[in-house]
Order: sequence, then structure tokens, then C-alpha cells
Amino acid sequence: MTDNYGETIAKALATQGGHLFIGRGGFSLHYETGWLSGGYDCEPVKAAPIAAGLPGIDSRKVNVGKVADLALRGPMIAVGKPPDPPPWRALSYAPLAAGAEAYARAGADVLNMPGCGGEDSAARE
Repeated sequence: MTDNYGETIAKALATQGGHLFIGRGGFSLHYETGWLSGGYDCEPVKAAPIAAGLPGIDSRKVNVGKVADLALRGPMIAVGKPPDPPPWRALSYAPLAAGAEAYARAGADVLNMPGCGGEDSAARE
């Protein structure tokens, strides 16, 4: 893990809605009003943010059709800005917990998010 990731993880932890997202296209750390996309070597990168307590969504094992449906029809996660009021749908911004819950229902691993299967992240790693 490089110092750049450490700084980015700290920024994500300090940002409302900051999180790690891992999918078939690689990983991204979401913070402030942007994100850092970091490539495909997801497992080594996954460990540090999760150990630091950053919420994470790992959708790699979810059916690609379900992931596409969530990405196209579901809301975006509000990062560094207030979420829109419900109901949330495509092109609206939902709280991180709502997005994580939708991915968890689809079968994604959701870490460090109580109520979304993330209470026991250390035991699951």
C-alpha cells in the first residue's frame, strides 16, 4: 500500500458517503467530490481500507446483469454531498447505506456497514 492510498483512505473516511467499491472493472476509492480508480489488483488494496474501517462494497461475485441493473436503474451514492430525498431512482443520489443495502440484496459483500452484512468484516476477511 502506497502513501497515496493512505492519504486517500483518510480522505474517504472523513467524507460523508466515502467508500471503497470493487467490481469486475477494478476498484475505486470514493472521497470528497471525486474518486481514485486504481486498477485490477483488488485484494491487496481491499485490506487497508477495510482494516481502517472504511465501508466497502465488493460486487465481483454478483451476476453481471444484477450489477448492470443497479448501475443503470439504481441511484448513485451521495459522496461529499447530501443525498436527495427518497424515493431514490436512477440519476438521484442516495445515502451510502441505501446503496450498500441494494448491493447486499443482490449478493455483494458489504463490509464495515452495520445492517448490510458488514458488522463482522474482520471475521469474514
